[in-house]
Amino acid sequence: MKALLLNGSPHQHGCTYTALCEVEKALSAEGVETEILWIGNGAVRGCIGCHGCAKNNRRCVFTGDGVNEALDKMASCDALIVGSPVHYAAASGALTSFMDRMFYCGGSTLRAKVGACIVSARRGGTTAALDQLQKYFIIGGMPLAPSQYWPMVHGNTPEEVIRDEEGMQTMRTTGRNVAWMIKSFAAAKEQGILPPAPEAERKRTNFIR
Repeated sequence: MKALLLNGSPHQHGCTYTALCEVEKALSAEGVETEILWIGNGAVRGCIGCHGCAKNNRRCVFTGDGVNEALDKMASCDALIVGSPVHYAAASGALTSFMDRMFYCGGSTLRAKVGACIVSARRGGTTAALDQLQKYFIIGGMPLAPSQYWPMVHGNTPEEVIRDEEGMQTMRTTGRNVAWMIKSFAAAKEQGILPPAPEAERKRTNFIR
């Protein structure tokens, strides 16, 4: 059992990392192997809808910014936990570009794996950012792990985040729920209970006639 934790902050060891570490501790205590992958603070290309990934084994034609690396790692992972700071009531711009390409390229390979997201903010914009991030998992067919409250922490520094006792408890609850779902899905597969297969033909409807 393994989970990949994606750090979408430009600061490698900042507030988002502090929150993800608390999730990681809970996962490790439940016997789940973990890895935190930082997307870095360099440029991340946005998706340009070129459809090159369809001809490239579901890998993005843009390389060097970690998207394909994350997809490769997810091949052996049972869960994806995404963390982001809040920028203008949304996930960071780099993470948004990263997730757009990751799910457009390899969303079908992530289907039925456990998904979770957490956000970090000094004060506000958290629920809007969570709503944005959760949609990747919903559209990608990834069951979302619950928690005890919106999975967010507050603080302007890692030290302040640690003092957010409710937020840190929520991170631990998220981690334990992700571990429980991983184990439950594994037990179901052992009993022959598999995720429902998608319909043979993917319907696409637009409303211009």
